[in-house]
Amino acid sequence: MTGVVVTGGSGKAGRAAIRELIEHGYQVLNVDLNPPAESLCHFLKADLNDLGQSMDVMRRAVGTVERRRPFEIPDAVIHLAGIPAPGLAPDATTFQNNLMTTYNVFSAAATFGIKTVIWASSETLFGLPFTREQPAFAPITEDHPSLPESGYALAKGLSEEMARQMHRWNPGTSFLGLRISNIIEPHEYSMFETWQDDPDRRKWNLWSYIDSRDVGRACRLALESGFKGVDHCIIAAADTVMRKTNAELIEQCFPDLLLSRPVGDFEALQSSDKAKALFGYEALHSWRNAA
Repeated sequence: MTGVVVTGGSGKAGRAAIRELIEHGYQVLNVDLNPPAESLCHFLKADLNDLGQSMDVMRRAVGTVERRRPFEIPDAVIHLAGIPAPGLAPDATTFQNNLMTTYNVFSAAATFGIKTVIWASSETLFGLPFTREQPAFAPITEDHPSLPESGYALAKGLSEEMARQMHRWNPGTSFLGLRISNIIEPHEYSMFETWQDDPDRRKWNLWSYIDSRDVGRACRLALESGFKGVDHCIIAAADTVMRKTNAELIEQCFPDLLLSRPVGDFEALQSSDKAKALFGYEALHSWRNAA
């Protein structure tokens, strides 16, 4: 049975990742400041802003039990902890928290010889909310310029560079960053109706989203792929959040947007093709056919 540490396991993405992993037979340790609303696995309270606590998390993970069963050295860390979006705290606070927790988790994982770190980067690196600059092209791919517009996004960009350097120092630990789109849980799909009359309300990320269940599945697939090295990729749904076609949306909101290839009427304008090539990710869930 494979052991995985999930940081931020009490949050939206973390809950989805833990459920997915447990359903597929993994032993999981949830590391978070906040206890989970639902007890899915062993929980360890820790402040990952503190390097000592982050190191102790990995040390405990080596010998911790999940429901009192042996938990050997974890094969992977799925790092989802942090302030989850811009605007939830002062910008400098968000920057400091997210950069330092990521540094500490990366350092601890490398120190204890963890093979794989799957971690939450962000779509915000592309220039969201696309007010200062418009998207350079669509569908957006990983080749799009990085244009961070907040301390949150800047911390994600620096964390990607951190992953590259830490892998150079510690080639036995691989780092794969998931540039996750706006996470929506199934019970939140009702709010999509409130956007339909005003495309401007969701143009900030090119009308993109991702179902939380697909986030969990992406984490598992990335873990199981045997990925080696350091890289990052977009994780998004396969469609937009709107009933208007892409042609209508672009004409109304971004009339000068360059399309790098033809796109379908409702096709996502953030491409997950690289994630599909790296570890077989394809979104399974859409608000259009939600029960």
